[in-house]
Amino acid sequence: MTAAAANPCSVLLVDDDDVAVEGVMRSFRTHGITCPTVVAVDGVEALEILRRQHPAKTIAEPLVVLLDLNMPRMDGFEFLDALRADPALKRTVVFVLTTSGREADRTRAYNGHIAGYMIKSAVGPQFSLLAEFLHKYTRSVTLP
Repeated sequence: MTAAAANPCSVLLVDDDDVAVEGVMRSFRTHGITCPTVVAVDGVEALEILRRQHPAKTIAEPLVVLLDLNMPRMDGFEFLDALRADPALKRTVVFVLTTSGREADRTRAYNGHIAGYMIKSAVGPQFSLLAEFLHKYTRSVTLP
C-alpha cells in the first residue's frame, strides 16, 4: 500500500459550530478515517489556510473541503465565491455540510460548483454516513 493509498486526501472542515466539529471528528475516529483534518472557523481562516497564509495551520493536497454555510465574518457562500475566483484554488473539491434544507441555498451552492450538498441531520447519528461517504469517495476518485 502506498502512502497515497493510506492517506488519500486531507480534509478542511470549515465550521464555527464546536459541537458539529467534534461530531465530525468523533465520527472520523470511530470509522477509521485517517485523512488529516484541519478545522477553520470561517471562510476567512479557510482561505488563509488554503493560500498558505495562516500563521499556524497548513493542509496537504489533495484535499476535500467540508463547508458549513452559516458562519461569521465570511459565510460559506462568500467563501465559495472567493474560492472560485482564485485561479489557484478554483478546482478545489467542496462538499457543503449544513443545517439548511432550503432549496434556494442548495441551488446557490450548486451554482458555486460544489461536489455535493449534505444536511447535517441527514448524515446519520454522529455523522456516521458522512464518514462512510468520505471513505468511499476518497478511495474512488482521483482528486485534483
